[in-house]
This record gives sequence, structure tokens and C-alpha cells, in this order.
Amino acid sequence: MQLTSIRTEGDSIEIIDQLVLPHTISWISIESPQGAYEAIKSMKIRGAPAIASLAALSIASYLSRATKQTPTPAFLDSLESLEAHLAPIFDHLYSSRPTAVNLGGAIARLRGVLASAKEKQTSNVAYDGADGAAAAHSSVESVVQGLIAEGRAVADEDVGRNKTMGRIGADWILDNAQKNGFDTSNGLNVLTVCNTGSLATSGYGTALGIITHLHEVGKLRRAYYTQSTPYHQGSRLTALELKTLQIPSTMICDSMVGSLFQHESIHAVVVGADRVAKNGDTANKIGTYNAAVIAKRHRVPFVVCCPVSTLDLSIPDGSAIPIEYRPPIEACLVRGRIVSREGGGGIEEAAQAIVQITPDLALEDHGVFNPSFDVTPSELIAAIVTEKGVAERAPQATSISVSEVS
Repeated sequence: MQLTSIRTEGDSIEIIDQLVLPHTISWISIESPQGAYEAIKSMKIRGAPAIASLAALSIASYLSRATKQTPTPAFLDSLESLEAHLAPIFDHLYSSRPTAVNLGGAIARLRGVLASAKEKQTSNVAYDGADGAAAAHSSVESVVQGLIAEGRAVADEDVGRNKTMGRIGADWILDNAQKNGFDTSNGLNVLTVCNTGSLATSGYGTALGIITHLHEVGKLRRAYYTQSTPYHQGSRLTALELKTLQIPSTMICDSMVGSLFQHESIHAVVVGADRVAKNGDTANKIGTYNAAVIAKRHRVPFVVCCPVSTLDLSIPDGSAIPIEYRPPIEACLVRGRIVSREGGGGIEEAAQAIVQITPDLALEDHGVFNPSFDVTPSELIAAIVTEKGVAERAPQATSISVSEVS
């Protein structure tokens, strides 16, 4: 069984509340694009592909419900009114998590549907005069249906390409290990950071999809994963996914990566990405850069796995990637199940609490540094895997031509 981050039925959308996992399974109904914005902003759902899917699905559901209303909403009267109504909604959704390029890509696809319809309408009016204008007005319904279909396609396409990436990435790691003289007969040990599985996507996962595929073909010895503080996506979410899939795994603290490499044979590090620049510089969960530096020191190949939609060829390098900073207080808090040590250490099954683990710090005066992401330079990355193939960094090169796999 695999977990899932989003489930839909008709116009209904529900997401699993990732803030209360792994001890509580709670599904939240998303009733509007504003509801999607709030869920993304608050991290109830996270993972670049998953938030893109939710944003697109929320628009599709919103429009589908609007077409069934009586009377019909005024913004469906014309293409111009539809565009004017949706533009601020698109902008608002994009502002929820600006580092994740997948979100912007999903919104760009929806904007593209509108732009194409607008161009066609202009051509029709110029060519056919009044008849063309009438035809353009009647085509608003078809444009709305096109937006609904495109929004749902964003989510539907994700699972298939994730499975493709899992296979391609696993094959590359196995081939690389064999080329470097490692015995792969007993499987490989692979480290990952953050959570990149079904909870971060529409299904199967990116980097965790590689680990899953290695397990499925009997070539994984053990998966290692960092806790990924301060949100603990590793210890809460990756741990839950690996346990659910019955994949042999070991959790480590973020500060233990170097020690792990000193004491265990690690054959690869695989991570996801929120945005990849043209030269291969990669923004991902905070702590990824640390792992890449240590992997380089120990000659362990560092592999990024992400869909083509994560590649941003419009920016030359990582210095142009916008980095989101979360509220400082979030780095001072942890959430978890209450464990009582009285009477033999019993566990309260349902009770959860958020506790502060720091003294009262100067939150608004640089007392806490809390970026969500860091940027790993491409010179530390061995390969970038997408559904189109693998872009490898040549020996001694300091960049990767990601256009090869876009």
C-alpha cells in the first residue's frame, strides 16, 4: 500500500493533513483556490509536485462548480471577464510557496489555455466581424472546459512520470555502482533527504521513487533518511512511507550524515528538487547542501531526481532562485504524540502537542535563521534525473546541461 497526499471525487478535493502525520490521519476538504492557498502556505500539504497538483485541481474544481451554478456567475459571461477574474487568483496561489517552480509551471499552463483562447478570439473577430464575436462569446464554455481539463491533467500526469523517473534513476545508480567496482548483488545503501514520496507528489515519488524501484527489483539493501528539521519531513513522513512500503530503512539526525559515510558503505544520495537552474544548481529542502558537501568529500554520487516541470531554464544559476523564509518561531517548535513515562512509559494514542524546545529568542531581531531551502551548486551533483533521461556532470565540469533532459 502507498500513501497519497490528494484524493478527488468529481469536484471534491481532499488532502491529508501532513502537519499531524504520522500519528493522526486527518483528511481536509479543499473547497476553493483560497482553501488550497491556505493549505499550501501552512504546510498542510508540501512537496513541489503535490502543491502544483493541488493548486491546479482547486482551479479546475472551482470552475466546474461555477458552471453548475444558477444563475451563472458573471465572470463566465465573456473571455475578458473570465481572464480578469482568474488573474488575481493565479497570482495569489503562486505567492504561497515561491521557490517551488512546479507551482508556477502549473499556473503558467492554465494561463496558456486562456492566452490561446484570447488569441483565437481576436483572430475570429478580425476575420468574421460580428459573427466572429458571437462565436467567441459562445466559446467561453469550451475555454472553461479546457481549463478544467488542463488543471486535472497536471495532477494525472504526475504518477506515470514518477514511475519512469524511479526506473531511470535506479538504473543509473546501479550502473554507476558497477562501473566503480561495487558488488551490487546484495543491494545498495542509499541516503535521502526530506520527503519525496507519495506524500510530496501525486503518487510514487521522485527521489523516494528511485528507492522504491530499487526495493521492488531487489536491489536495495537499506534506505537511510535524515530527520530533515525543523519540520521533520524525514522522521515524520519519509519514515511513515518507508514503513508502509516495508522498505528496510534507518533514520539519522541531520548532523549524522558525515558519521554515516564514515561507518557505512553508502552507494548514492538521492534527493528531490523544488527548482533547478539552467546550469544544474538545485534548490531543495534545507540541509540538502550539507549532505552534498559531505557526499563529495566521500566520493558518493549525489543525484537529483525531479520532473521536467522543476527545471527553470529561464534563470542561469542558483543565485537567481528565490528562497522562501519561514516564520522564525517554526524553528523553535516541534509537534508530536505525547508519551508518558509514568507507569512504564505508556503512550497516549490520540493526544498530540506542540512544544517549544528553545528559550524565548529574539524572533524579530535575527534571533533565528529559518530558510526553507538551500541551493546545492551543480559542481557537487553527479546527475540530474527527469522523465526524459539523465543529465550527467562531466568530470571536472562545474555545471550540468539540464536542457538535455528537458
